[in-house]
Amino acid sequence: MAGKIDKNNKLLCLVLHSHIPYVINHGTWPHGTDWLFEATAETYLPILDVLLRLEKEGLKSGLTISLTPVLVEQLHKQSFRQNFLDYLTMKLESAAGDYLYFQHTGERQLMELALFWRRWYEKIYHLFLDEFHSDLIGAFAHFMNTGSIEIITSAATHGYLPLLARDESVRHQVQQGRFVYERYFGRKPVGFWLPECAYRPGYIWQPPLGGGVPYERPGVDQILGEENLDYFFVDNHLLRGGEARGVYLERFPALQDLWARFKEKYQSSEPLRPQSPYLPYLTYPAGLTFMARDDITGQQVWSRHSGYPGDGYYLEFHKKHFPGGLRYWRITSSSSDLADKLPYELEQASARIKEHAHHFVWLVNEVLKDQEEGIITSLYDTELFGHWWFEGPEWLYQVIKELSRPESKVKLDTASSCLEEVPPAIYVSLPEGSWGEGGFHWIWLNDKTAWIWSKIYELEKRFWAIFNSQNQPDSLGIRLLKLLCQEKFLLESSDWPFLISTMTARDYAEARASLHFERAMRLLSLMEKGQPLTPEEYFWLEKVESEDSLFREVMLPDGKII
Repeated sequence: MAGKIDKNNKLLCLVLHSHIPYVINHGTWPHGTDWLFEATAETYLPILDVLLRLEKEGLKSGLTISLTPVLVEQLHKQSFRQNFLDYLTMKLESAAGDYLYFQHTGERQLMELALFWRRWYEKIYHLFLDEFHSDLIGAFAHFMNTGSIEIITSAATHGYLPLLARDESVRHQVQQGRFVYERYFGRKPVGFWLPECAYRPGYIWQPPLGGGVPYERPGVDQILGEENLDYFFVDNHLLRGGEARGVYLERFPALQDLWARFKEKYQSSEPLRPQSPYLPYLTYPAGLTFMARDDITGQQVWSRHSGYPGDGYYLEFHKKHFPGGLRYWRITSSSSDLADKLPYELEQASARIKEHAHHFVWLVNEVLKDQEEGIITSLYDTELFGHWWFEGPEWLYQVIKELSRPESKVKLDTASSCLEEVPPAIYVSLPEGSWGEGGFHWIWLNDKTAWIWSKIYELEKRFWAIFNSQNQPDSLGIRLLKLLCQEKFLLESSDWPFLISTMTARDYAEARASLHFERAMRLLSLMEKGQPLTPEEYFWLEKVESEDSLFREVMLPDGKII
């Protein structure tokens, strides 16, 4: 947005982080590809619809959207496209079946809601097939090319970067993220979403498990800068010091017990000199730009108890009508039992959306009213809008519309544009941490997940030893190496320890982590023996390739593409 004449120095940078772990070929329901289908139907397509509506009105959203490489590849796969249509057909049939069921039981209000779901999924079907031609990545690219949004990249499989034992592993996750972005969007990425907003500065580091010799490591920001990325985001507590207010504790009750036990041993670091969260900064000494998450606007949207999503007139997430899984009830009260939930009321929910959008616009203007200039950086999981909070996409539309009015003193704009208007000028030494409870790594590394990190560290050691010792691999060697990279990426996904800690899909996550480690170990053995494969080994290799080739191409650490 260079060349602007009039500067608006009060800005909102609203960032949506989009990520689903690799689930294709690894189960359907309750854990597996249904996660991807639900997010696509309930979040990605409704948000694309918001962007389309704004475009037809001559407006640009100003949103910044991160798309993880593993999500991009999944949404682009032909198998996803066909199976997603089957999923939508199932939902349409469920709505029709529910209508007949409620007609039989005499529940007229629920009959009307069944008709609503039928129309709603017909629209989603039309958007996917006719409006966006089954190409969601192409649709997001279109809105970036027209200037409506900015798309940023992330680590290859959402690896939890501060805890990886090797700098090469951190860099490889970043390189693959940059490569996938360039491949699909035809330009170099500028911004980077740190998975879980997890940051580690440079210092003499030692693995948290198994001992080992401490050694000097560069900060994550230094690696990002060396990979030609310009900015990233952190949680507010890293900037200002003190105990973090995590974003996931309310949504996942199992974390409350885990955090209570951890907190007994937890000691907060010395508070840093308070800094305004409404300015961008430069990391010291790497000099990379970062922005910090705003707590005020964050809690207002994240919290199910004190924020908008917990309103009694909004759709209840947890109560579903089976077998189709459609939802017909409103929250009613956050303390009410599922059996006591009242039927959803469309008109009442619509009215609350407008009220909450208006309140949010008032709030961002209020936050910056005493500042000469500033950027409110609001960070959210994209899947919060639509999937967890059904009314979220329409709320976004209303917020964008209000902030685009001339009388609004705060303007919504992309991260890069905000940084042009209010560039960073102060260096800050950031501590280590994340946006999880306690601000550190405990959600991802605790007594329930330590075994995963032991396997990651073992694989890192063996992978880099064999990679650095290879000369010119033959076609089979390249094939084995490519698949090994993919298994290593998959094992490093932050989703497995997260799902274990939150108790949302513990068995599934444990099985996935074990599977990818076992496959990686067998691939290493095949590479180390250096002999032709037996027919049985070829059969196994083809099976694993058919299930785990998430990346069509892999960028090796030396820059080669395989």
